Amino acid sequence: MTEIRIYVEGGGDSGDNRARLRQGLSSFFNSVVAIARVKRVHWNIIPCGSRQSCYEDFCNALISHPTAFNILLVDSEFPVEGGRCDHLRNHDKWPIAFSENHCHLMAQTMESWLIADRSTMQSYYGSRFQDSAIPNIADVEQIAKSDLEKALYSATRHTQKGEYHKIQHGAELLKLIDPILVRQRARHCEILFSTLEEHLDNI
Repeated sequence: MTEIRIYVEGGGDSGDNRARLRQGLSSFFNSVVAIARVKRVHWNIIPCGSRQSCYEDFCNALISHPTAFNILLVDSEFPVEGGRCDHLRNHDKWPIAFSENHCHLMAQTMESWLIADRSTMQSYYGSRFQDSAIPNIADVEQIAKSDLEKALYSATRHTQKGEYHKIQHGAELLKLIDPILVRQRARHCEILFSTLEEHLDNI
């Protein structure tokens, strides 16, 4: 395989917003992108908008890009119990017929990755960022999606940049946060990095 294609939930319907998310994630995965470049493996992140569109685009890619390493990357939405494929079968009712290596989760949502690096969030939002509003839990995957949304609103609403915005702020923060910290605090992020690194090692 000479291509990695990651189909990711998010970016909305705007081409500009999808480009922002693509750039943010490519920066976040910079260490893997660097290995891919050395191995002459093409790297492609495809923001797909809605969750269902992401799944459908990924399934189509298994047919249209059979020689690529295609990956589905979506929010888990809920705590992950058991395998990643089983989680999506149970919660999304998707008839998944591919291996765990192709199925990856942002648990419980992409914002979990952002708060894993609180000091970067503080620097990004400035002195009026209310760090105390963010749950101080080592395992960020344990924070419910609804609780995290409320925490981000409380932490950012009085800052100069204003209330957290998923596309504008999230994409910028992905360029800034430390992937090592995120891998340490978000198990499923570590699984994704390890899967990509192992795949490239075997090329």
